[in-house]
Amino acid sequence: MTALALIGAPGSGKSTVGPLLAARLGVPFVDVDAVIESRQGREIRDIFADDGEPAFRVLERDVTLELLAGDGVVSLGGGAPLTPEIADALAAVPTVWLQVDARNAVKRIGLDEGRPLLAGGGVRATLIKLLNARTPVYRRLADIEIDTNGREPDALADAVLAALEER
Repeated sequence: MTALALIGAPGSGKSTVGPLLAARLGVPFVDVDAVIESRQGREIRDIFADDGEPAFRVLERDVTLELLAGDGVVSLGGGAPLTPEIADALAAVPTVWLQVDARNAVKRIGLDEGRPLLAGGGVRATLIKLLNARTPVYRRLADIEIDTNGREPDALADAVLAALEER
């Protein structure tokens, strides 16, 4: 199997559904943000604070391209598909967009201002802005769209598998 990419907003379920999906497929699960944190020895929020978003996006691009060239289920950061090189790489692998609305995303992640792009303001309002800006990009890049609102992780993993089998 080549890589299978999971894209979506914060709180869409990528980090929860990804491992379930990988287990069903018998492949590894990798989370781009977790790989970056492991290699850098610090959290994403600290990279944003210390080095800035542009420096983080370079790290994110490099790690994402590396992981998409491998095998397994790859969970991308919410903003990764906005990077042109990543968008190009997604065209070469099956890409699943886990859709979520702002209300459900906030319920899942809470009012966690520890996420860099959600810090410094109302989490719900910021999520709505992110969703409005990113939804057209996610829709354009996705081979499969799965609505995650009100659905359990196991059911979502099964829905992704069923959609993959239909392709």
